Amino acid sequence: MEEKTEFKCSYCGVQACDNDQNNKHPDYCPMPVSKTELDQARQIYGSNETVKSIFSASAKTEAEGYCKWTRIEEIINFAKHLDVDTIGIAHCIGLRKEAKAAHQIFKAAGFNVHSVCCKVGNINKEDLGLSDEDKVIPEDYESACNPIGQALVLGKAGCQLNVLVGLCVGHDSLFFMHSKVPTTVLVAKDRVLGHNPVAALYTSDSYYERLKKGKKE
Repeated sequence: MEEKTEFKCSYCGVQACDNDQNNKHPDYCPMPVSKTELDQARQIYGSNETVKSIFSASAKTEAEGYCKWTRIEEIINFAKHLDVDTIGIAHCIGLRKEAKAAHQIFKAAGFNVHSVCCKVGNINKEDLGLSDEDKVIPEDYESACNPIGQALVLGKAGCQLNVLVGLCVGHDSLFFMHSKVPTTVLVAKDRVLGHNPVAALYTSDSYYERLKKGKKE
């Protein structure tokens, strides 16, 4: 079996993708061995009208607000470039306060807004095949997070852009899979680091060095 190249763009010091040194690829660069896929991507950008509009709105937002706007301001600008009038917020029940603030900010920017929390539907975890040991607090009733329900309810409400506020790892994946409209993230959940997951990367040579060594706490 042919051994596949391990792509390691994060290790690159050449950045041939972002300058005029296009012929000086490191051995681990995906560009030389992925020409078919990258050509396909170019064609999609040029031929799919939905993709073209989203890409254009994203590029314009980046250029206009680069190092000036907060993420929520970028989302507002992005939505306006897309001519969105209704925004959906899918949030963790534990981030109600943050979701309420986002709801109010989007409303003040002129959008119709719907926010739906993760526990919508009140589904017993045991009804989904989870055992008592799979609960955060065993021997107690626990409602399951319902990201699919969130996506479907926001879809019924006519949301044209969905914004995630602190959905759990994996639950966010299910939401992405079932949202029929573009979705972006305002808050990535990290209970330990105050929803600032990049802090673990910044301190991976000090406080969280164990992570690079494959060690658990």
